[in-house]
Amino acid sequence: MTLSLTDYIGAFSQNKNLAAVAGIGRGIEREALRILPEGKLSEHGHYHQLGSALTHGQITTDYSETLLEFITPVSFSPEQTITQLQDIQKYTFDNIEGELLWPMSMPCFVDDAEKIPLAQYGSSNIGTMKTVYRQGLKNRYGSMMQVISGIHFNFSFSQDFWQVQKNLYQSSGEKSLPLDDFISERYFSILRNYKRFCWLIPYLYGSSPAICGSFLQGKEHKLPFKKSPFGALYLEHATSLRMSDLGYTSSEQSALKICYNNLADYVAGVQQAIKLKSNDFDSIGVKVDGKYQQLNDNVLQIENELYAPIRPKRVAKPGEKPSDALGERGVEYIEVRALDVNPFSDTGISIEQVHFLDIFITFCAFVENKEFDCKRQKLHEDNMNAVVLRGRDPELLLNDVNCSGEVKLKSVPEWGNELFEQMKQVAQLLDKAYQTSKYSEAIVREQAKINDSSLTPSAQLLSVIQKQSLSQFALDKASEYQREAKARDYQSYDQAFFDQSVPASHQAQADIEAGDELNFDDFLSDYFA
Repeated sequence: MTLSLTDYIGAFSQNKNLAAVAGIGRGIEREALRILPEGKLSEHGHYHQLGSALTHGQITTDYSETLLEFITPVSFSPEQTITQLQDIQKYTFDNIEGELLWPMSMPCFVDDAEKIPLAQYGSSNIGTMKTVYRQGLKNRYGSMMQVISGIHFNFSFSQDFWQVQKNLYQSSGEKSLPLDDFISERYFSILRNYKRFCWLIPYLYGSSPAICGSFLQGKEHKLPFKKSPFGALYLEHATSLRMSDLGYTSSEQSALKICYNNLADYVAGVQQAIKLKSNDFDSIGVKVDGKYQQLNDNVLQIENELYAPIRPKRVAKPGEKPSDALGERGVEYIEVRALDVNPFSDTGISIEQVHFLDIFITFCAFVENKEFDCKRQKLHEDNMNAVVLRGRDPELLLNDVNCSGEVKLKSVPEWGNELFEQMKQVAQLLDKAYQTSKYSEAIVREQAKINDSSLTPSAQLLSVIQKQSLSQFALDKASEYQREAKARDYQSYDQAFFDQSVPASHQAQADIEAGDELNFDDFLSDYFA
């Protein structure tokens, strides 16, 4: 028997199961470029007083020394997740000597991409590997692509949640699996549903319909850009250029056949991609004149290079590959990666967005689906690609593929309203579990965007740049968020936490460097063995 959304809502609405619903774990990774007050990219290296980028738990760097990444630990309160992020940013503002954080996904004015410094992680083998990986990204895709910022939203259900669902499955006559296997299977069901419905995310939250002209750096494209009165380039109906071919994409990866039907096939697909030779990247060379230009010449240097709007994840042990961790111990959480930095929020993601993501992912856990082939997966990806470029176009039609493989063309309002009517039930369940009304309020707020595209952040941003420059808007927001952060008291952490964590992180890096026994060549060989 196939369980329906109503079956799930009924089971989890029982008082004995509400605590399982309220056990959602969340974490946020927020990327942000350090900039000077006049809007240029900072040329200062990673500040020592922010701790070691290799080992600090909350503050690190991504591609560049100037691209910070803030990481919150797993929290079971949406509000705490946001306050943790605010605290991390407060400490950062107090220790970067008047610099600001660029509040948008697409980078600020950069006159020469070659001047963007690669992130440095010290002299240890693992630190050197992280920098060489970034050298490979630079050689493969260019630095401008790599300094695009985003938000990663990490999400997990509790063991109790999965046990309730497993019991429900067994009572309906479905096959019985060990709990860990069941959890992985159900997370992959979420991933497939997310693939099907994820066009909603850039439509609702895409905030990069425009770019600074410097971003192109002579890059060829076929997009029909318009120019704002103040010089920004934009697409009239775009939602997220960050998620388009201009942004965080790879033509080499587009040919990979990595499907989301089950854990074994996914892990096998990723591991094959790490070993698959690339004709394009082969021409770069690996070690040229004694200096590494990339970790290898395969389609993926390492698994982190796989660009996807969502990933299954498992915390890996030191030295363990992510796919090995997944294969050995199953899926622990999922990482939503299709979120632009929200320029209208000081943390790049608002508490209201978190509430909706709770609803959306829980909805994906309650909607039954079947495994799909690469052709159907491509139809879902086509929807995503269409929305990032034309999401607010009233003539846009998307491919809704049902479980039988039948395709029906639907407009954003038609399909969106269908989904929101179903998600209202999930919102009511979460309201009951958390004893709040915020989830139902989130549904009302987001559904309004479905019926009026002018309410979306992408439309609001395009309205702004008709009246002022994109860079001035961003700088005004950056200064506003800096002032607010410095004036705000700590909420989840305190000054002593950071005062202790910073030297501890530097000592941890020194210990790693002192513990290396292999030279880097042998270390790399062992890692890929």
